[in-house]
Amino acid sequence: MVIDAHIAQDPSGGDRRGLPRAPVDLEAHVREMGTTGTEARVLNISAEGFMAETSAEYEVGARVWLLLPGRERASAVVRWTAAGKLGAQFAEPLSEDALAQLGG
Repeated sequence: MVIDAHIAQDPSGGDRRGLPRAPVDLEAHVREMGTTGTEARVLNISAEGFMAETSAEYEVGARVWLLLPGRERASAVVRWTAAGKLGAQFAEPLSEDALAQLGG
């Protein structure tokens, strides 16, 4: 078994995740700015970020759009990738109302 992982260093030395993430199962589309992107499944989400499964490969530090059906797109930065998953931090936190509508 081979694991291909890219993990960004946390210069603060602390936990990178500020808020706990709520488990969800949402069909979405993730695309790097300037590309067409790919289908994804969001597995957890918080006001500050999300984790998704996708067949596409993204570099740590890549700027992406998360597009959910019926929602506006949200800009995020990829913080880690591993085994077909990525974790990203939103450029602007989601509002409590938007998060509640997503089930988070």
